[in-house]
Amino acid sequence: MKMPRWIKRLGSSLIIGGQAVTSTAKGRFNKSDLTDQLMEAGPASFLIVLITGISAGTVFNIQVAAELSSQGLGSEVGGLLAIGLAREIAPLLTATLLTGKVATAYAAQLGTMKVTEQIDAITMLKTDPVEYLVVPRLIAMVVMAPLQCLLFFSVALWSGQVSSTAFYSIPPNIFWNSVKSWLVISDLPFMLIKAVVFGLQIAVIACGWGLTTRGGAKEVGTSTTGAVVMTLLTVSLMDVVLTKILFG
Repeated sequence: MKMPRWIKRLGSSLIIGGQAVTSTAKGRFNKSDLTDQLMEAGPASFLIVLITGISAGTVFNIQVAAELSSQGLGSEVGGLLAIGLAREIAPLLTATLLTGKVATAYAAQLGTMKVTEQIDAITMLKTDPVEYLVVPRLIAMVVMAPLQCLLFFSVALWSGQVSSTAFYSIPPNIFWNSVKSWLVISDLPFMLIKAVVFGLQIAVIACGWGLTTRGGAKEVGTSTTGAVVMTLLTVSLMDVVLTKILFG
């Protein structure tokens, strides 16, 4: 029975990811491209994370604060929002946003280079395409994913406080006291660990799918779509594992 192509591509992506991590540990990567990739994964994606964070915090609060306030538990709104964001919503939604914004760019860029034989040209110049192309993208995602996650968490929590005060007359000091009493000291570090792992997954799968593109221009679009679907699936599965390990 012929093995499905997506399994082969996933295996190739893991091998490419292993090579990239090894090269990173040895300090062998294209430093000139690193700044551009940090900008792509960081400042260029801040706005979408900011807007979604504001929306998520407000919507979550509208749903939860209304229910808790009706039961006389309005003082617990902040804490519930904080642990929901730290343990699940912030890392998972940030990873989803970065998959849509950054993973598509990685897969499309490397896929285009592959089908136009630019990867072959780089190899002929005795340059390792993984070191030259993948490692800067991997470092950028591992560095920027936790920062984006922290931004999302902060903005969503702030918007939750503003909305709970404006819509349900919950005083800010009551909201923040609830946050302090509910949040465990390990929640934020564990949130950032999730973000780092998700960032690594996004970079490895997007670059792996890009470098294993074959055929013409049409295949670039197929690869990009495949990279996004596979990234979202693996991030969701990894989220279950990490949640059990870190918060179980």
